Amino acid sequence: MIRLSPAEIRLKASVPNKTAAIRQAGQLLVDSGHIQVGYVDSMLAREEAANTYLGNGIAIPHGLPKDRDMILATGISVTQIPDGVTWNKGETVYLVVGIAAKSDEHLQILTNLTQVLDDEAAVQKLVQTDDPQVIIRRLTQAAGSGEAATAEDFDQVVNLVVEGGTGLHARPATVFAEIAKGFEAEIQVRYGDQAGNGKSLMSLLKLGVPSGGEIQVMAKGADAEAALQALQTAVEEGLEEEEEAETPQLEVPELVLDSPAIAGVAASPGIAIAPLHPYTRSQITYADTAADSAAEASRLNQAIATAQADLKDLYQTVKARSGKGKAAIFQAHQEFLADPELIQDATARLQPNHSAPWAWQQAIAERAASLEQLADPVLSGRAADVRDVGQRVLRLLAGAEAAAAKLPDHPVILIADDLTPSDTAGFDPERIAGFCTAKGGGTSHTAIIARSLNIPAVVGAGESVLDLAAGGNAVLDGDGGRLFPQPSPSDVETAQQARGQRQAQQDVEQQTRFQPALSRDGQRIEVVANIGNPAEAAQAIHAGGEGVGLLRTEFLFLNRDRPPSEAEQYDALVQMTRALNGLPLIVRTLDIGGDKAVPYLEMAAEENPFLGIRGVRLCLERTDLFETQLRAILRAAQTGYIRLMFPMIATLEDLRAAKTVLESVRASLDAPPIEVGMMVEVPSAVLMAAEFAQEVDFFSVGTNDLTQYLLAMDRGHPTLAKQADALHPAILRAVYQTVQAATAAGKWVGVCGGLAGEPQGAVILAGLGVKELSVSIPSIPTIKAKIRGLKYKQMQRLAQKALKCRTAEEVRAL
Repeated sequence: MIRLSPAEIRLKASVPNKTAAIRQAGQLLVDSGHIQVGYVDSMLAREEAANTYLGNGIAIPHGLPKDRDMILATGISVTQIPDGVTWNKGETVYLVVGIAAKSDEHLQILTNLTQVLDDEAAVQKLVQTDDPQVIIRRLTQAAGSGEAATAEDFDQVVNLVVEGGTGLHARPATVFAEIAKGFEAEIQVRYGDQAGNGKSLMSLLKLGVPSGGEIQVMAKGADAEAALQALQTAVEEGLEEEEEAETPQLEVPELVLDSPAIAGVAASPGIAIAPLHPYTRSQITYADTAADSAAEASRLNQAIATAQADLKDLYQTVKARSGKGKAAIFQAHQEFLADPELIQDATARLQPNHSAPWAWQQAIAERAASLEQLADPVLSGRAADVRDVGQRVLRLLAGAEAAAAKLPDHPVILIADDLTPSDTAGFDPERIAGFCTAKGGGTSHTAIIARSLNIPAVVGAGESVLDLAAGGNAVLDGDGGRLFPQPSPSDVETAQQARGQRQAQQDVEQQTRFQPALSRDGQRIEVVANIGNPAEAAQAIHAGGEGVGLLRTEFLFLNRDRPPSEAEQYDALVQMTRALNGLPLIVRTLDIGGDKAVPYLEMAAEENPFLGIRGVRLCLERTDLFETQLRAILRAAQTGYIRLMFPMIATLEDLRAAKTVLESVRASLDAPPIEVGMMVEVPSAVLMAAEFAQEVDFFSVGTNDLTQYLLAMDRGHPTLAKQADALHPAILRAVYQTVQAATAAGKWVGVCGGLAGEPQGAVILAGLGVKELSVSIPSIPTIKAKIRGLKYKQMQRLAQKALKCRTAEEVRAL
C-alpha cells in the first residue's frame, strides 16, 4: 500500500494558474524524493495530451509513460487550493493529487478518490481542513466493497484481462465507457467482489483494476452481443493506452512552450535558438534616364553575361554541397536569363533615353506580375524566381554600392519579408541558425534549399514578424511552424533539451535505417524514394530506401535544346537499375506542362497550363516523344525491376489511349509486359478509382497536386499556403476511397507526395491502408523509424479518427 506523509501535502496553497498548480504538485514529489526534477515538465506535457481533471474539484496530474525512468519511487503529493484554480474552461480544481507511479500501487488511492467524488461533503472537508492527517486517512484507507452484480442476471458475459502499464485508469476507462455508451444494452463490469456501470467513468475507476487484472464484462439488451464484441476488441487492443516502447525511443514530442508564438508554415525541420536579426537588403538606386541608348544596351548585355557566369558558379557550389536536384533551380535561372524575348523587351525599353537598370526592371516586373495572375499551383513560385534573377542583374547594373545584406558573425535567426533561392543558397549554416519569413510557402525553392542545408525554417508567418526587434534569444520550431520571439528562460531550456532529443533521434534513425519498416505487430510498409536523376538511385539505397517509388523523368528533357534520344534515356535508366540491384524502380512517364516549360516543344501559351496540356495529355499529343520514351523504358526493364506509371490521368479514355500506345511499342519490340500504374492527382481519378482499378496494377497518390486540385488552393500562395494542408480530412478521405477501390480489385496503393514524408502523415496513410510510402531521400530513415515504433492497429485507429475530423487542425491535434 502506498504511503502518504504530511511532507507530501501542502495546505492553503494559492496559485495563479493550472501550470503553477502542476509545478507545485511536482515540486512536492521532487522534495520528497519520488521523482527527478525533469518529471515535472513531463507532467505538464501530459496535461497537453490529456485532461487530468477527475471531477468535483479534483485533478490528478501525472507524467508521460516514456518518462517513467525519472520516477525514483512510486508516490503521490496533495496540494490543497481552498480558493480554487481554473483547470480548463468550466473546471475549477481545489485538490491537486500529483502522481508518480512506477507500478499500480497508486490505484487504491485513485479508487478512494472516485469514492470521494460521489460525496460533495467529503470533498469540502478535504478542501477546508487544516489537518493533513484528515487527507491522509481519507486517501489511504481501504474503500468499502459494493454489492456486486452476478453473471446470472445478464444475457452475455465475457472474461477479459486488462493489459497496459497502469490498468483501468482514467484514459482507458474513458475509452471503455465511450464505447459502452454507443449501445443500448445495460453493461456492468465486475472485478473481484465489486461491480460497476460500464458506461460510467467514475464507476469503472472505483473498481481499481490493476494491470493484468481480470474483469468480467456483462451485458443484457437487444444489442448485448455486439456491445460485448466491441468492448472485447477494444480491451484486447489496449483501450488506446500509451505503451512503453520495446525498441529505442524514437518519438520526440511536439515542442510545447508557455511563451506566445507566431504561427506560420513549417518549411524546414529542426529547432533554432538564437537572437533575431532582420534581413534587409541595401536599397538599389539608379537613374531612370540615360543619354546613350547604345551604351546602355552594352551595359545590359554585360550584366546579363556576368550574372550567367555567377549562376554557373552558384550551381556548381550548391551541386557539390546539396546535390544536383537542389542545384537545378539555378540552371533554370540561367534559362530565364537566356530568354531572347526578355532581352529583346528590355532592350526595346531603352529607347528613347531610358537607363539599362530602369528598362531591365520594367521587363522583369511585367513578367513576374503576369505569372502571378495565372491560377496555377506553382507559378507564383516561378514569379519569385524571375524576381530573384532580375535582382541579380539589377545589382550588377547599379554598381558595387548595391551590396547584399550584411549578416552578423554569430548565429542568428533571420527575419525577412521573403527570401529568394539565391539568398538561401548563400547562407552559412554555422551563422544562420534558422529563418522566418512573412511570405512564402512550404514547397517553394527557398524551403527546399533550406531543408538541404538543414536550416530550420518557418515561412508565411505574416507581416507581424517584420515588426520584431533584434536582440535576445528567440526559439524557432521548424517542425511545428512557429516562432517564439520572446521565450522565457525555462522555455529556452526546454527548447535546448528538445533539440538534443531530436539529434539523438536522428542518430538512432541513421543507425537503424536499413531495418525494414515493420510495425510492432508485424505489418510491413515499403519505404522507397522519390528521385530525379541516376545518381540519386544509389543515394536512396544508402539512406535505407527499399527501391524507388517515383522517378521523375523530366530531368532528361529540361535545360537542353532538343529532346533526349532513346539511347540516352535507356543508358540513364540502366544506371539506375544497376544501382538498385533488383529493387523496384517506378518510372513516371514524361510529366511536362504546367510549371515545367520546354522551349523546344513549342507548346502554345495557355491561360491556365495546370488545366491544360500536361502530363499524359502532352504525351498523347506528341506520340513521337512518348513512343521513344516507352521504348527506352521497356528495353531497360529487361535489365532490372521496372514498373511504369502514367501521370495526370483524369479520364478512362486517357488511360486507355496511353496503354494502347504502350502495347503497340511493346509488341514492336517483342518485349515482356511490365506492371502499369497511374498517378491519382485529380478528383476525377478518386471518384472513378473503382473503374481505374480494373485497368492498372497499382495507384500512386500525388498528394501535392491532389491537395491543390481538391482544395483549389495554391500550396505556394503567401496567404493560402497555411490552409493548403494535405492532412485536411478531404484529402485523407480521398486517399481512403482510393485505397478501398484498389483493395476491392486486389490492387495496392502507394503515396509519392509530400504527405508521405511527413511523420504524422506517414502514420495516417499507413493506417488508411497505403502499402508504399515514397519520400525524399533524407526522410527515409525517419519514416521507417516512425513505422517501426508503432503497432499497425494503432495506426488504423488513428487513421479512422482522422477521417472523422472536420479540419486539418483537428487531424494534427490527434
